[in-house]
Amino acid sequence: MTEGEGLDWRELNLANWDDRVPVHLASAFYDLDGFRSGGSSLRSFEAAEAGDVTGKRLVHLQCHVGLDTLSWARNGALVTGLDFSAPAIEAARSLAADLAIDASFVTADVYDAVAALGRRRFDVVYTGTGALVWLPDLPRWAAVVAGLLAPGGFLYLVEGHPFAQVLDDAQGATVVRDYFDDQPQVWDEPFTYTDGPALAHTRNVEFQHQLGQVVTALAAAGLRIDFLHEHDFDAFQRFESLQRHGDEYRFPPGHPRVPLMFSLRASRPA
Repeated sequence: MTEGEGLDWRELNLANWDDRVPVHLASAFYDLDGFRSGGSSLRSFEAAEAGDVTGKRLVHLQCHVGLDTLSWARNGALVTGLDFSAPAIEAARSLAADLAIDASFVTADVYDAVAALGRRRFDVVYTGTGALVWLPDLPRWAAVVAGLLAPGGFLYLVEGHPFAQVLDDAQGATVVRDYFDDQPQVWDEPFTYTDGPALAHTRNVEFQHQLGQVVTALAAAGLRIDFLHEHDFDAFQRFESLQRHGDEYRFPPGHPRVPLMFSLRASRPA
């Protein structure tokens, strides 16, 4: 890992994520066969926290290959997915067509989402786990979210907790990184987080954000924070020490609990 000042972070990340598409589609991690058979990629707490989305217009920012987007459609939402990777959007459209799920997908940078979506307004803006780390400018992102929301609509955000990012990768027991280090970091990793072959474009640039920065950016954009929940479980085996319990990964008994994920709802006043 090295500092990434002066690099074209978007170009590096786009090439890296384009490469990930075929690997992820073939991976056991994404379990495309299970999804085709009616499965959902959403965690159980997500549907409970977001509430009934039947008939609501929902846009999923940074939707990747669209599994979460289509899962919301299966929950009754009228969905649109947006991602900067053209191969990812092509895969999402193909999957929606194969499964006869009504959904639309748009290729665009998240910062350009308002114009790319024709300045439409949505009842729900959804952003799933692992999205914010790819964005350098949170206030700009929050302004996009506010610009996409209809009056009375809300953002539902589920993310990895930034505190988990500073723990050692093996056991998650030791702080090894600076929580307040906001410099872009370049990673050169041959493999993605799923099973599968090595990537051709191995470098990517990530940006760490403090929890307070996320909340402050949304508040400054005019949104009201309805709740912020911190969770002592993760959606995948982030650390070797985590044990699987259903669709959650938790530290073993006796291990000090720390926040691994958070979920947040923020509303645009009616």
